Amino acid sequence: MYKNVIIKPIITEKSSLISANNKYVFQVSTNVNKIEIRNAVERLFNVKVTGVNTLNVRGKKKRLGRFEGVTASWKKAVVTLKDGYKIENFEKLA
Repeated sequence: MYKNVIIKPIITEKSSLISANNKYVFQVSTNVNKIEIRNAVERLFNVKVTGVNTLNVRGKKKRLGRFEGVTASWKKAVVTLKDGYKIENFEKLA
């Protein structure tokens, strides 16, 4: 059940800068709430979570020749861990 909540970690230059502050970024399912995200991260990675911030990322317009389309919209979660906890090998999860 918890594996359906978290889709994948987001590893970018910006997310690696905030991971120094015990914050980790995940792509999550669009129909979950903050409580479900908190429980999933605590169970999967054996850590304590102090806060969860979420945002919906809108899909971008893309064009290939005369054909237009839109990439899929998705949900992002920034999870803050309690001091002393960290997710080992976070970069290798992707």
